[in-house]
Amino acid sequence: MRLANLAGRAVVIVEGGAIDVATASEGRFGPDPQALFDDWDAFAQWASTVTTDAGAPASVVLDEAALGAPAPRPRQVFAIGLNYAEHAAEAGYPPDALPVTFTKFPSSIVGQDAVVELPEGNVDWEVELVVVIGREAHRLEREHAWDHVAGLTIGQDLSERITQLQGAAPQFSLGKSFPGFGPTGPWLVTPDEFADRDDLAISSRLSDETMQSSRTSMMLYDVPELLVRLSAVCPLLPGDIIFSGTPAGIGNRRTPPRFLTADDVLVSEIEGIGTLTTRFTAAAD
Repeated sequence: MRLANLAGRAVVIVEGGAIDVATASEGRFGPDPQALFDDWDAFAQWASTVTTDAGAPASVVLDEAALGAPAPRPRQVFAIGLNYAEHAAEAGYPPDALPVTFTKFPSSIVGQDAVVELPEGNVDWEVELVVVIGREAHRLEREHAWDHVAGLTIGQDLSERITQLQGAAPQFSLGKSFPGFGPTGPWLVTPDEFADRDDLAISSRLSDETMQSSRTSMMLYDVPELLVRLSAVCPLLPGDIIFSGTPAGIGNRRTPPRFLTADDVLVSEIEGIGTLTTRFTAAAD
């Protein structure tokens, strides 16, 4: 199943368009995409039966320019750093005994084709596989981890590096939480849709130049391991999202460094999900 946020309404993507969830379910499930995660098992069971025969009133045109974040208001946003060996090496850090964990504040989350105003400083990009939680998880065992995943989507972890790295103690979360600094989308894809959910091609292009290219199987901590480590400390709640880390190729490790500028277009792609596009503009005077 592919679940999307179309102009603020939950829709199931089908061949040739989309099915409006609230209309097709006759109100059993509401239009709010975020609310679906609170009753994910029931919704997923219902959605598995939905086809284009669900009724003409529910059929809508899929306007990809109107797609919002699949989980637009997560209660918790986890972000993982240095989770690919090549990225850890380019950043000058050896692999750690624990995943490097921080947050992006939820107000930074946006969807497909967002236009992000660049703040002063050096704004960098990172393509990431984003995990969306479907069932509450606390102290998970590895073999059950995927059972708690609603689906996967694409994320772009944008960072203003001066804010992030200033001071004796870096401000990771602040530097990564400017408005629009958490693009996600274009939709959520349930784990059963992937031939191998643990090995997906992942890449990013900036203004048509390939910047990053790897596979999620190159993660130091794969999705089940991340869920085990995170849930050992705090419960993972339905609708929470996890940015799982980025491969090598980010801007501040290039020679010379390359940062985002006005009119840049960042396109991120993950196998089996699709592409996520973000555009950039200069800060208003």
